[in-house]
Amino acid sequence: MSSPYSTLPDHAFWRRSVANLAPEAVNPALRAAYTLTPEHAVMTAGSCFAQYIGGMLQALRFNYLVTEPAHTIIPAELAQAHNYGAFTARYGNIYTPRQLRQLFDRAYGLFHPREDIWAEPDGRFLDPFRPQIQPGGFLSRREFQLDRAQHFAAVRQAFETLDVLVFTLGLTEAWISREDGAVFTICPGTSGGVFDPARHMFHNFSVSEVVADMSSFIDALRRVNPKARLILTVSPVPLVATARADTHVLAATNYSKSVLRVAAEMLTQARPDVSYFPAYEIITSRAFDAGSYYTADRRNIAPPGVAHVMRAFAEAYVGFTAAAPAPPLPAGDAHSAQMRALMQVHCDEAALDQG
Repeated sequence: MSSPYSTLPDHAFWRRSVANLAPEAVNPALRAAYTLTPEHAVMTAGSCFAQYIGGMLQALRFNYLVTEPAHTIIPAELAQAHNYGAFTARYGNIYTPRQLRQLFDRAYGLFHPREDIWAEPDGRFLDPFRPQIQPGGFLSRREFQLDRAQHFAAVRQAFETLDVLVFTLGLTEAWISREDGAVFTICPGTSGGVFDPARHMFHNFSVSEVVADMSSFIDALRRVNPKARLILTVSPVPLVATARADTHVLAATNYSKSVLRVAAEMLTQARPDVSYFPAYEIITSRAFDAGSYYTADRRNIAPPGVAHVMRAFAEAYVGFTAAAPAPPLPAGDAHSAQMRALMQVHCDEAALDQG
């Protein structure tokens, strides 16, 4: 007797696509509806995990879009310390779609947060929306303003010239200004600024809010760049800490990732210009066997996990297969250096746990 299941491909069945395969062969990333070529300019943004995506794109010889590079006279180590190249522009971690839309609005002069600079007691100045982007902070308001103007120009250039934006959804928990709704990268008072419960409030985004914010951003992006397409991922990196005192961080993490995964599914089902890449599923799939793609802290991603994601992305969006493999990575010491650089991820959220 036939049924709708009788004609489904192997990847629709757990036994055929998970249980009967070696862990490193499990690949939930199906072939994408479109193929990326070296000519496509790819922008990355999002949570800490998005930095792995950027490094992966470079390792696979993609046209990784960088519109805010360090000056050529700056040594590579210093440029990395100042977060040049971590993302397409120097915006740091963008954990939520609300932050992403906020970045767009600020870059185009559509929103001017009231709390737009933190003057520290030692005379330094910090950007509330990228508080750790400049080690040591800015030495003057003028330096801060000039850097921000340059940054916004780079952001506009990125939005207007990208072909594909890979955005990694990271968190649902956020801290918001009670005055105008501005969303901070991290809770004021942790990496700068002063926390004031009269001015700052905690917010945990819902599925409907994530979908609405992401949809609003996509509509705004396509107004300045009609050709833009998006690839959404969900970060498999757990929360460093939760602001919900009545909830264990493990349960808070599960809620956050569940909301983001459902929202990503709703967006991809509703919009043909958005696709989903299952990096989250690839990393967490090792829970089904004795191995793990997490390091000893059970939070950061180990090199084999990054390599698995790289292979799956190449197969899904570039068409690399066993018959047509991806370009080889550098051998020996060069390969080791590249992987070490890929694993050095800056995470603003880490400042929440200073104990």
